[in-house]
Amino acid sequence: MRHRIAVVGSGPAGLTFARVLHRHGYPATVLERDSARDARPPGGTLDLHEGLGQLALDKAGLLAEFQALSRPEGQAMRILDTDGAVLRDWQPRPDDRANPEIDRGQLRDLLLGPLDVQWGRGVTQVVPGTRDGVLVHFADGRRETFDLVVGADGAWSRIRPAVSSAAPHYTGVTYVETSLDDVDTRHPGLARLIGDGSMAVYGVNRALVAQRNSGGHVKVYAQFRAPLDWHANLDLADVEAVRASLLALFDGWAAPLLDLLRHGTAFVHRPLYVLPVSHTWTHVFGVTLLGDAAHLMPPLGAGANLAMLEGAELAESLAVGPEELDETVRAFEERMWARAGRWAKITTAGLERLVSPDPAEALALFDQVQPS
Repeated sequence: MRHRIAVVGSGPAGLTFARVLHRHGYPATVLERDSARDARPPGGTLDLHEGLGQLALDKAGLLAEFQALSRPEGQAMRILDTDGAVLRDWQPRPDDRANPEIDRGQLRDLLLGPLDVQWGRGVTQVVPGTRDGVLVHFADGRRETFDLVVGADGAWSRIRPAVSSAAPHYTGVTYVETSLDDVDTRHPGLARLIGDGSMAVYGVNRALVAQRNSGGHVKVYAQFRAPLDWHANLDLADVEAVRASLLALFDGWAAPLLDLLRHGTAFVHRPLYVLPVSHTWTHVFGVTLLGDAAHLMPPLGAGANLAMLEGAELAESLAVGPEELDETVRAFEERMWARAGRWAKITTAGLERLVSPDPAEALALFDQVQPS
């Protein structure tokens, strides 16, 4: 393949795309604004679905390695009432591999493998249609041209404006994330409460969700409906002030549930943004998008899975028909839009039910997805 191909972003979408191309013997330049692979925390845990994320890893030749790293027990799901009573307690079968969990950092390292990522190469803009191809502008003032630039750079993509004027909008739901370390030793009661996978509690327009990661690490998410400026009179850098605000928000919930917030080590504000449900664009020669850059949706288990499969499928298509680059990309976009549109509708409706005025809606949704 003589085409010069760049993928912007070293998340699951970009790395899967580059890794599948690499497996077929074709190079791709991976451009990442972070200065190094460990420049910032990689995030929490992901459940990779058999027909989506796991299929992408199979296309990359990495499924067996994933299975060795993943945590099938992490599929366990427990739902509690606000008084601490267990409403649902689903445990996976010993042979269940439908949606095993893996830490984002482990997945990143698995995908990186032999790839040569250009760290510290922040992209500020791409300009398609120049004489030499797609012109990429970097934060350091340098420029470079490629025949194809794949934007896999997330919600606030710098590549998206080259093909679409759409911008993410606030859903009305905010997450505040905290974490617990060495939970089995330091907080054994909470460890038992959470179980082997995830635990969720749904109240009126708010929820608490705890997810196990590997090594005794637990991510906790306080979720609630609020204006975007809900924290106008709160210093988000003041850990104890944020803790007090959240404890007041969940006042009246059972003490063990509030301990998830009392023992949190730090708090990260994560307002949820999404793109329009059926986000498409007029095809632009030499530029396309993957994952959140293309179809940012509520984080209900589909986003990373879709992003990885998209990266794998686009890479496979390019490897099979490298001479027909533009036609291949155009056909890929049509398939991506149709599938992502379906999932965006599902996850948007799911968020409305999970953080709603009627907590029974969340339980009913769970029963539809995973009957007890």
